[in-house]
Amino acid sequence: MNRPPTKFVKACPLPLKGNPGRTREEHSQETALDYAELIAELISTTGAARVTELARRLGVTHVTVNRTIQRLQRGGLVRARRPYHSILLTDAGWKLSEESRRRHEIVVGFLKSIGIPDAVARSDAEGMEHHVSKKTLAAFVKHLKRRGLHKPLR
Repeated sequence: MNRPPTKFVKACPLPLKGNPGRTREEHSQETALDYAELIAELISTTGAARVTELARRLGVTHVTVNRTIQRLQRGGLVRARRPYHSILLTDAGWKLSEESRRRHEIVVGFLKSIGIPDAVARSDAEGMEHHVSKKTLAAFVKHLKRRGLHKPLR
């Protein structure tokens, strides 16, 4: 069975802005994080992650999803045995999805703590979670802990 590991992993290294040559790499990493997080969510909630559902939820074509899944397979993050079958995360894919979810929840918690409504905080966090440095995330956690709002995942 394709279950997530129970340990957290180190934060996924996200390069800082300032080097224009890194833009493509940053976007590629952001896409991998989004796919891993969504695949994990689908497996957890429905028992399977399929191309059609990924395409629908991400607002892209099935061709785009298939190409991205192939890239994620080459990167060792997913296994997709045959067309029309469920996509599975590898251990590395589960670690990446957990880290992405953790970053997302920290950003959401911080935004809500400064008065941003839940729906807006969740929407805004979708973009911010990929670009926040480790130092900034640590400051968000410190802020949440001081207010008794930090809830560690698992």
